[in-house]
Amino acid sequence: MQIGIDSFAAAHDDTSRAISASVRLRNLIEQIESADQVGLDVFGIGEHHREEFLDSAPAVILAAAAVRTSRIRLTSAVTVLSSADPVRVFQSFATIDLLSQGRAEIVAGRGSFIESFPLFGLRLEDYDSLFAENLELLLKIRDNEKVHWSGKHRAPLTGQGVYPRPVQNPLPIWLGVGGTPQSFARAGVLGLPLMVAIIGGETRRFRPLVDLYREAGARAGHPPDRLKVGVHSLGYVAATTQQAADEFFPGYARAVTDIGKERGWPPVTRAAFDAQRGPYGALLIGDPDEVAEKIVRHSEALGGVSRFTFQMNASSLPHAKLMQAIELLGTRVAPAVRKALAEK
Repeated sequence: MQIGIDSFAAAHDDTSRAISASVRLRNLIEQIESADQVGLDVFGIGEHHREEFLDSAPAVILAAAAVRTSRIRLTSAVTVLSSADPVRVFQSFATIDLLSQGRAEIVAGRGSFIESFPLFGLRLEDYDSLFAENLELLLKIRDNEKVHWSGKHRAPLTGQGVYPRPVQNPLPIWLGVGGTPQSFARAGVLGLPLMVAIIGGETRRFRPLVDLYREAGARAGHPPDRLKVGVHSLGYVAATTQQAADEFFPGYARAVTDIGKERGWPPVTRAAFDAQRGPYGALLIGDPDEVAEKIVRHSEALGGVSRFTFQMNASSLPHAKLMQAIELLGTRVAPAVRKALAEK
C-alpha cells in the first residue's frame, strides 16, 4: 500500500494569518522534500481559488517539487476538471512528468467549491456536463498525440498535436470522487483508479460504493489489478494520541466551522471530533501505532486499498509540527502498515 500526503497549501497557520505567502510556499516545498526523504510514496497538491489557500496553480508547485525530489510521486488532489482546459491540464502534467522523470499523476475531480466557475467565465449549471466532456477530452489526449474531438463547451480539435508528451505512457489519471454512486460507476466503466475523499462519518459505509466501482469495472472488462482504490482522509500523527488530537482540533474546528457557515453545517464540537477519531471514524489522528492499525482496518473494510493520503493542513498546523508528522508517517506509520499487510 502507498502512503502519502495531500496539501491544500493553507495560507495561514494556527498562530498567524499574516505569515508571508512566499514563506509558506517555500515551507511546502520543504515538506514535499522531507516526505521524499523519509520514504513516503506520494504527495498531492489540491486546487482552490479562495483566500485561505495558496494552491490555485498546483502544477507550478508540483513542478518546483519535481526538481527537488527523486522518488516520490507528485499528483494533483484534485484537478478541478470542470473548470479547466484539458489541453492545458495535460500539457502541465506532462511537463511535470518530464521534470520528475516519470513521477507525475493527475487526480481529476469536480471539487467541492464553486469559485472557479465565475472566475473563469463558466456557468455553474454546466457543472456536470463540463466535467464529463473535459474528462473525455483529457483521456483522448492522453491516448493520442494528434487529437480529433468535438464537444459542446469548447472548440473542436481537428488533428492538432498536444505537446509535450510525458515519460509515462499512459500518464496516470485517477478519478477523484465524493459520495455519488454515478461517480463511482463512471470510474469503473472507464477503468480509472479511484480516489475517494472520506472526510467524515465511518469509512466502512463507503464499501457499497467501492463495490459498485469494482462491479462496473468488471462488467466493462477491466482486470481487477487496474481497478485501484485510494482514500484521502483528514489525518495527523504525533508522539501520543492525546498530543495529536489536542494539536489538530483547534484549527480543524475553525476551518470546518467556517466552511460550515457557507453550507449550513452546525459548529464543530470536541465531542464530535473525538467520535470521529474512534476505531471506525474517518479521522486518522493518533500516535503512529494507532494510525497504522486504523489504516489497515479501513483497508479491510473497503475490500483492499492501494493508497492512503493524509490531509493534515486543514488544521493550519505550523510548519515545524507538519515536518514532525511527516517524519513519523514515513519512518513509523508506513513501515507498520506494510508489515501488517504482508503478515496478512
